[in-house]
Amino acid sequence: MTNDRELINQLKNPQTKEWAFRKLVSEYKERLYWHIRKMVISHDDADDVLQNTFIKVFKNLDSFKGDSKIYSWMYRIATNETITFLNKRAKEKKIDITEYQQQLTSNLDSDYWFNGNEIQLALQKAIATLPQRQQLIFNMRYFENMKYQEISEILDVTVGSLKASYHHATKKIELYIKNYH
Repeated sequence: MTNDRELINQLKNPQTKEWAFRKLVSEYKERLYWHIRKMVISHDDADDVLQNTFIKVFKNLDSFKGDSKIYSWMYRIATNETITFLNKRAKEKKIDITEYQQQLTSNLDSDYWFNGNEIQLALQKAIATLPQRQQLIFNMRYFENMKYQEISEILDVTVGSLKASYHHATKKIELYIKNYH
């Protein structure tokens, strides 16, 4: 892929904007999809949030300053869109966000798109018990193998705080899985 600066220039140029945006979507859609999917659980919901993410990215391209990598900027948008989506769904159901996420994971065994074994199901259920910020950090670090510095740029949190949150998340997950029947 071309470097960020070159791509940003193409995205801001009216003659190359559409072509560059299609390239951007092609390059990042799968990674963003899985980032979103880990939080919303449902394939259809992940597709909806991904579409909203790219709409927001397209609409805000002119305001992207280039202070961070375009990838980090898009992950931040995807993360915010996902949190907004989850909070909206929980509010519609008149329940707490944590309770809503636990409901989502309880449906995993019947989800056509989920093909994990029992331990993977237990892991997903354990993650759903975490506070939202810890879920994000755990997913980004554990599943996406992101460096703390990258996560720091995306979530605008210090590396020290991220390390502490990740540590607390892993301890809670270990305890949950140990007690899982």
